[in-house]
Amino acid sequence: MEKWSQSDLVRGSRLRYSQQWTVIADADDHRRIRTVLPPGSCAPASGELLSGRSPIRGQRAVVRETGGHQLLEIWDCNGLRKCLNLTALNKHGRVYDDAQFGCLSWSECENKLLYVAERSKNTSIGKHESANGKDRSVYCEDWGEALTNKSSPVICVVNLQSGTVAVLQGVLPDISPGQALWAPGSQSVLFVGWCHEPFRLGLKFCSNRRSALFKLDLDGYCECLSGYDLSVSCPRLSPDGSTLIYLQGQVFGPHNQCLSLQMLDLKSGKTSTLLDVVNRPQAGECAGVYEALPACCWSADSQRVLFSSARRNWKDLFVVDRRSKKVSSLSDSLSDVPRLYGSWKLLTVQRDLMVVCCSSPNTPPTLRVGFLPSAGEAVTWRTLQQPVLTFDFHWTILDISPPPEEENTDYSALDFGAVLVKPTHPVHDASLPLVVFIHGGPHSQFPAEWNATTAGLAKLGFAVLMVNYRGSTGFGQDSILSLIGQIGSQDVKDVQRAVLTALQSDLTLDSKRLAVIGGSHGGFLSCHLVGQYPDFYRACAARNPVINAATLLGTSDIVDWRYTSVGLQYSYDRIPTAEALAVMLEKSPITHAAQIKAPVLLMLGGRDRRVSPHQGLELYKALKSRASPVRLLWFAEDGHSLSRVDTQADCFLNTVLWLHQHL
Repeated sequence: MEKWSQSDLVRGSRLRYSQQWTVIADADDHRRIRTVLPPGSCAPASGELLSGRSPIRGQRAVVRETGGHQLLEIWDCNGLRKCLNLTALNKHGRVYDDAQFGCLSWSECENKLLYVAERSKNTSIGKHESANGKDRSVYCEDWGEALTNKSSPVICVVNLQSGTVAVLQGVLPDISPGQALWAPGSQSVLFVGWCHEPFRLGLKFCSNRRSALFKLDLDGYCECLSGYDLSVSCPRLSPDGSTLIYLQGQVFGPHNQCLSLQMLDLKSGKTSTLLDVVNRPQAGECAGVYEALPACCWSADSQRVLFSSARRNWKDLFVVDRRSKKVSSLSDSLSDVPRLYGSWKLLTVQRDLMVVCCSSPNTPPTLRVGFLPSAGEAVTWRTLQQPVLTFDFHWTILDISPPPEEENTDYSALDFGAVLVKPTHPVHDASLPLVVFIHGGPHSQFPAEWNATTAGLAKLGFAVLMVNYRGSTGFGQDSILSLIGQIGSQDVKDVQRAVLTALQSDLTLDSKRLAVIGGSHGGFLSCHLVGQYPDFYRACAARNPVINAATLLGTSDIVDWRYTSVGLQYSYDRIPTAEALAVMLEKSPITHAAQIKAPVLLMLGGRDRRVSPHQGLELYKALKSRASPVRLLWFAEDGHSLSRVDTQADCFLNTVLWLHQHL
């Protein structure tokens, strides 16, 4: 059974629903799919926050929100078996359903469930806090953008036989636990603990926070299983219970980076590296791990681990053998020739049946399944259901090398890429206007996958160039490190070089009708481009852009990145200096504001804690004072990602109207 979501503009909300497929394996060869039965009708999953199936009897646990209460439901083949009102029990605050901390784990005996919730406000956790509420005005830190109101997580255990909930004791006071799972035997719990002293920094999109792997006995004894000056995440237990794998990275530095895959032998306590950080990927090979592991990623024999990850301008599926440590691709092809699917994302592995989501710029996401093959064999993939629509777009990959004058002397010979998408049959016979679409991060990626904004623009007659400048994920750790201290210059030049390359290689693109769009660091680069190349671009649309890194320093939830990005070392006790602020200002788009000629559309989230909306307001006022065309949209209830359904629709429509007006 797979979960889907769909935006409903009528309700202004995102609907979640499930759909079930039945896959029948061959009786003689269990690694070959004999048939796939037609799926059942889609069923709404109203209010579901978390769900998980028990390992033996296949019972389904669901944490559901309804009527202001959070319920724990246990379902089996006969219907609802048990229901607990977690809110009424009043043992803890809200259950965490986010990917950062959240979990729902069954014990081996299927009598207990494990999850993470906010500590009860009635529980005293410090000398300045008390149960009687006298100090309710004391400031309470949380974990930043998209994790507002998540401050002090606790690990909770439900005893399904007695219907009771217990909050586990023994977690170190300076640690926030999450991503918990049962250790073999179900008498102890494994979890990731993030250090929240001396204060919390934003966690969303940041794999560089100090954290460690812990084991907590039910009697309250807690021990650390990993190094304590590293960043860890995604603990995944092998089916035989012998081995735990997890991702590991450095603390501070790039907020997202190439991670190593570590392997912990639970019996001996020894840790080894299964897949190391990749500094310079070899052509056609895995470029490293840059994203979270799915909850189920082991082969049934506990000898292989599967993952999907960025590789240059693609996203591919890989398997690593724990004995040989050899990494192999399981995607249809690793060659960069035209492929049906540019993105392969692993969702789960169940008894060696892999479930992946595949897409391309012209093909919306579709589910495919295939059994994990023996070494040296290819996968026989089956598509469960073709997309309702495919689109008549042409897409191609551009590989770009910077000219000698744009090389990074510390990290030479790096290249980068871009994905060009355009309508195969333009609305008019004239050349196509080009929209340059820049991803945020900056350490993220535009893989050759389905992107609703790109598809919408292409459907309306625009060509779209999605640029993966140096510093993007999928090109190795050296590429990521090359951007540190070079923001506002190297990345700007890379985007401009990608645009020039596209114009030279495709004569259907109109060099006189160019626009640039992006969000966060993509908005930062968009505003840089119209400031540094004022006669080149005709329009700009930026979502929550960084405009002045110096004034952003005191308002961002990731203050460490504000130092790192400009090449300065960060420490918790660092006090801003005139020299540091000068460097931040020098690398900011606001320094080029007086040169901007292109009309600028700004879209800002009033609750953005990553990039304060006052950043966009700063540019708005600078442009207004010079009578330069500018329009500002303010979404008071939205955050950094501008992800509310009504906001997304509003932003897209206004961006399209802006482009039509000025191109």
